[in-house]
Amino acid sequence: MAESRQPLYRLIGVVMLLGYNTNGLAFHRWQDGLELLAEVGYQSVAITVDQHCLNPFTPSFASELGEMRRTLERLQLRSVIETGARFLLDRRNKHEPTLISPTAEGRARRVEFLCRCVDIARELNSDAVSFWSGATSLGTLARPNSALSFQPAGSHELLSQWLLEGCRRVTDYSERLAVQLGFEPEPGMWIETNEQFGQLAEQVGSPRFGLTIDIGHVQCVEEESIADQLRRWAKPLCNIHIEDMRRGVHEHLRFGEGEIDFPPVMAALREIGYTGCVNVELSRHSHMAPEVLRESFEFLSRL
Repeated sequence: MAESRQPLYRLIGVVMLLGYNTNGLAFHRWQDGLELLAEVGYQSVAITVDQHCLNPFTPSFASELGEMRRTLERLQLRSVIETGARFLLDRRNKHEPTLISPTAEGRARRVEFLCRCVDIARELNSDAVSFWSGATSLGTLARPNSALSFQPAGSHELLSQWLLEGCRRVTDYSERLAVQLGFEPEPGMWIETNEQFGQLAEQVGSPRFGLTIDIGHVQCVEEESIADQLRRWAKPLCNIHIEDMRRGVHEHLRFGEGEIDFPPVMAALREIGYTGCVNVELSRHSHMAPEVLRESFEFLSRL
């Protein structure tokens, strides 16, 4: 196993660690999935807390968490905790409830879940807990096309207030436990650009409230190049998702199926001295996970 990881160290040293998200291993026991990652040569894993992986609402959670900690240590995998499970909190509505859900009860449930994920990250010594704002059905008139505003503006002001309150509650909790947060802008959600994140982060006002950049999302929604975006947001950056994507189309693609020019992306990460995880996110490819995780590793490690 050590030999399979050696070429990666030689190519990119300690600058960044290639990993894979467990949401792309949905048809594997997480124990088997982590073994597959280590066999190929990955050095990190994005753990999506879900029905089949560290579900904090099950009686067996405590023992499973201990097993996860021991497995990560044995396989020498660094980790990030991901919170984007589709139906963990609501069996009928994808990704609900969120920090901008219409009911106080729903928003509180999301905050509680995120705080539980902070607990998990502390127990596993994970690099960060990654999360997003959630989506709204209010339509484009309720939401500006470019920057996020926290000024009174009807429904927009209310959603912004809810989001800010939720982020501050989770951040306060993460500060007490010394756990880093990585907020992820996502196409189609209330916060979908890095500029909007920047305005939100200014309001939250904590170094614990960092940034998750999904390379494909930048390709999808940002006007500036991916490399320039990485340089611009290097300071709060604490987590990277990576996959291929086409401009304007939020579809996670295997490497080579989209439009991203990856050598400048990896060069920019080296240039800014990024030392965190770079985790492949291909959640719709679980049915062919062994093939896709290997080809993804080979593609990225060649860079």
